[in-house]
Amino acid sequence: MICPYCGFDESNVLESRDAEEGKSNRRRRECVKCQKRFTTYERVENVSLKVIKKSGKTEDFSRDKLERCLEKAGWRISLDDRKKMLDDIEMKLLNWKSVEIPSKEIGKLVMEKLKQIDPVAYVRFATVFLNIDSIEEFKKLLVEFNEK
Repeated sequence: MICPYCGFDESNVLESRDAEEGKSNRRRRECVKCQKRFTTYERVENVSLKVIKKSGKTEDFSRDKLERCLEKAGWRISLDDRKKMLDDIEMKLLNWKSVEIPSKEIGKLVMEKLKQIDPVAYVRFATVFLNIDSIEEFKKLLVEFNEK
């Protein structure tokens, strides 16, 4: 670690403890050359997820966008339950085998969660996600839902 006072690149750690509710480490250091003390923070860098759209275009994953989507489909679901769903889906995405995730896989995760919590929200979301545009396709969706 480079000393902010003299620019020397060696320091000793005098004390180390958790900071920001365990999300980072605070380290008290002393420069080997000038003996001045300074504090550093060590944080885990967030993983940057990418979404591969149907068109092949890649964009950054947006939790806000997913939240708005869940709000539209599941407006009857409590805010706490929607937040929990978001957290569960995001955790699955962060544990995905790759940082690039096809949008259809995210949609499938959302459908799984909605199916468990609110069948009407599931149908609302599935109608848009699966691009259902006829009564026959809608009936088929309902039949498949009832069979599972």
